[in-house]
Amino acid sequence: MQDEVKIAFEKQIVILSLNDILPSKMLPAAVKESAKYRRIAASVGQLGLVEPLVVSRAKGSGPYLLLDGHVRFSALRDQGSTEARCLIASDDEGFTYNKRVNRLATIQEHYMIVRALKRGVSEEKLAKALNVDIGVIRQRRDLLNGISADVAELLKDKPVGTHTFTKLRKMKPIRQLEVAELMASANNYSINYAKALLATTKAADLHRPDDLKKATGLTTEQMARLEREMASVTHDYKELEASYGDDMLLLVIAAGFLERLLSKREVERFLAVRHAEILENFRSIVAAASLDQVQAAA
Repeated sequence: MQDEVKIAFEKQIVILSLNDILPSKMLPAAVKESAKYRRIAASVGQLGLVEPLVVSRAKGSGPYLLLDGHVRFSALRDQGSTEARCLIASDDEGFTYNKRVNRLATIQEHYMIVRALKRGVSEEKLAKALNVDIGVIRQRRDLLNGISADVAELLKDKPVGTHTFTKLRKMKPIRQLEVAELMASANNYSINYAKALLATTKAADLHRPDDLKKATGLTTEQMARLEREMASVTHDYKELEASYGDDMLLLVIAAGFLERLLSKREVERFLAVRHAEILENFRSIVAAASLDQVQAAA
């Protein structure tokens, strides 16, 4: 029988006085000047403490040790609060789920805002809670207007900026999906990449092709040449992507063999004396494979 999983936190949330909580670190002065701190402080002021602080019980009768939530703790103090909702950890390790949290993607933020508005939260209150202009709330509310459902599904957890969706809206649904797949393959969701893909989109795949001609300043012939070059680059990229895995496997196998070969001093000495150039090439192959493995692990 398998061992039961041990719960790392007590099941009940408790209300503790802020005076009874000892921070485990001091916030740098620059943190309070950051946009992130102002946004969290605004959220705490408008909505209260949504996510409880994480603390551990001190041995004896000492104060509780704050493990997670130092920014929220500081914001509460600055706003004159005297107590906070807390989750008590069963040990004093500083690991919490926040250390491995995935930041909210743009589309997920859109869904969150739409859901809040449907539940009666006003745009003004949301803007204050997120410490942004009300125009930003409206922009993110309308984020998926004109966006294909397939594209929204593909990009729902990707770090796509709001301005990239502006470029996607200029395209028809089929082209939107092609561009989204290209961005996902290249792992590039920047506005500049979206602009480049928009510029190489055929007129038939655009809602208003005349607007694109005005924006780019390119003639019909220049646009056609750019489209051909982009199509060629895309084809080459997909071929490279398809063969990358096999090439890397062969490189790792070859590098492993060469590494074992060069570990023999007699062989390395012989190559250094008779074939120094070949030895340098072997070392470069081993170093290249090692670097790729480190980057993949990161």
